[in-house]
Amino acid sequence: MALGLEDKKAIVAEVSEAAQSALSAVIADYRGLTVGQMTELRKQARDGGVYLKVVRNTLARRAVEGTDFECLQDVLVGPTVLAFSQEDPGAAARLMKDFAKENKELEVKALSISGQVLGAEQIDVLAKMPTLDQARAMLMSVMIAPVTKLARTLNEFPASITRVVAAVADEKKKAA
Repeated sequence: MALGLEDKKAIVAEVSEAAQSALSAVIADYRGLTVGQMTELRKQARDGGVYLKVVRNTLARRAVEGTDFECLQDVLVGPTVLAFSQEDPGAAARLMKDFAKENKELEVKALSISGQVLGAEQIDVLAKMPTLDQARAMLMSVMIAPVTKLARTLNEFPASITRVVAAVADEKKKAA
C-alpha cells in the first residue's frame, strides 16, 4: 500500500523523536518471521520499554539524520526492524538477543550506542549492561562496604574481650 507524503512525514517525525530520546539502537533483519512472531516481538518490546518499528529504509535514514544514530545509515538495507532503548541502554539488545535465541530467522545486523556502530557479534556487550536499578544496587554495595567493614572491626574488639574474660572465668572454675 502506497504511503502519502503526509504519512511519510509523520513516520519520519515519529521515528526521529524516538531516536532523539533513545539511549541505544539495534537494527535487525526480520525476514522469515511470521505475523504471530512479530506480534510477540512487539508485545515484548512494549513490556520492556523498547520502541520497535518496521520502517522503510529511506524513511529510517531521514529519521536518524541529526541524531546519535546517524551512523547506522549504511546498515539500513533490506527488511529492517528498528529497536530503540528508551530507558535502559541494554533493553533493546536484550530483547533482540533473547528473541533471536527462540526465533532463528531474526538476524541482528548492527547496534549503536553513543554515536558508535557496533557489529552484531557485540550484542552481548550491550545486552549485559546492568539496568538502572542494578547499577544503583552495585553502587550502593560499593559505597556501603567500607562502613560495614568498619562496623565489623569495631564490633570485634568488645567481642574478643568478652571471649578472653569468659576463658579466664572457665580456667578459674576448673582450678577451683
